Amino acid sequence: MWWNFIGRTQAEIEQARTDWMTGDRFGEVKGYDGDPIPAPELPGVPLKPRGRVR
Repeated sequence: MWWNFIGRTQAEIEQARTDWMTGDRFGEVKGYDGDPIPAPELPGVPLKPRGRVR
């Protein structure tokens, strides 16, 4: 998980961010009149999985 995106790999997170920023894949938020909130830049280091904690 990173920002508002969930993925199994860093590539999936990167694709989700790209899709969010270009307006692909994610739907419209009804009742919100402002511009979409931009996703922050990805960190310059590989994302680290947190693992499963129970």
